[in-house]
Amino acid sequence: MNTIELEPSATLVKTEAIERPDSTLKRFAAFAESQKDKRLGWFMISLLAQAVIFLPVPAALMYYYDASISVLAITVLLFFANLVVGMAGSKINVLIALIAITTIVHIAMIVAYVL
Repeated sequence: MNTIELEPSATLVKTEAIERPDSTLKRFAAFAESQKDKRLGWFMISLLAQAVIFLPVPAALMYYYDASISVLAITVLLFFANLVVGMAGSKINVLIALIAITTIVHIAMIVAYVL
């Protein structure tokens, strides 16, 4: 008598889990979680970067490169956004992401007017 084998010994498909590298978002979330206890330091970095590096940018762009007043409006808006996010007790990943967004926006404004 022939028997039907329900689970054959030879498999045609690999059943091993394929390891995929973590996405950038997952790595950022892991980094932000590791910085949770240093939130005040990140807030101070945000304020110092805004005050020392980014607030003089519109003055230089408007004086030397005839930039529009919108450069000043964007800079002031980002400054107050960083201030509100830092003082309102938002999550650390929001604060770090806003620092990165502010940096990218200001670099883009400098590149747009200088080049």
